Order: sequence, then structure tokens, then C-alpha cells
Amino acid sequence: MSQDAMELDDIDRHLIRALCEDATQSAGALGREMGLSQPATWRRIKRLKELGIFGPRRVDLDLEGLGFGVTVFLGIKLATKGRVSLEDFERAVRAIPEVQTVQHVLGLFDYRLRVVAQDLPDFERVLRRRIMTLPGVGNVEANVLLSEERRPGPI
Repeated sequence: MSQDAMELDDIDRHLIRALCEDATQSAGALGREMGLSQPATWRRIKRLKELGIFGPRRVDLDLEGLGFGVTVFLGIKLATKGRVSLEDFERAVRAIPEVQTVQHVLGLFDYRLRVVAQDLPDFERVLRRRIMTLPGVGNVEANVLLSEERRPGPI
């Protein structure tokens, strides 16, 4: 984090919270809510983007609405790290469309994946045909998501 990123004031923090709740809000509407002009609000948003506070814009999809009724978290332990490079595994796993996130972690497993599927038989197909055939996969532990109470948002 740069030195500038450490110098966030209350207005910056308010902007971050407001845009995390609804990123479609205009700079004019946000400014009116905070007592700032549209140009002043836009300059602050631009500065926050330049500081790297905001990443690329994305659409938050309703996975169930798209037919993905199952989310599974997989812990993956590579069989032999020396024989298969981490880059080879990461490149291969990123090519699987059902894998939503790939996290290299410290602990019992080497990687944690978030995988979506239409249903459990579809997940089993993805697991057997795509994930278990990845280079270096050793132990795999699956945890099926039952509910999600909070999604990532402002700190």
C-alpha cells in the first residue's frame, strides 16, 4: 500500500462504503449525499482508482439464476511440489470455467478453490474429469456451501 493510500479521510471512506453497496451510483448523486460537487466527487473517485483502492469493475452474478445451484470449496494438496510447478497447476486450474477462485494458501492444503456446478452430479463430473486430472493433484477435500450470510464488502 502506498503512502497516499494511508491518507484516506472520512469522505473517502464514505465513498468506498457507498460504492461497495451500489457501484452504479453517479458521482453527482454521491456528491449530493456528502455535500460535494459532482466534479469534486469524481476527482476523489478517480484518485481512489489510481491508488488501487478500486479494482476492475465487475458484475455480481446471481449464480442460482444462471443454473449453478451448488458451490463447493475444495482444499487441494499437491502430491509432489518438486515435480509439478505451482505455475503449471495454477495455469491449468484457471482454465476450468467452473472454478471461480483459486487461492494459494498456507496450511493443511496448498490451494483453496471455489467451484460452482449445476448440481451434485455436475460437480462430480467437474471433479473427476477436470480437477482430479490437473497436474500434481494429491489430496482433495470438499466442503459444500449450505448458505452464505455475508459477501465480501467494505472493511
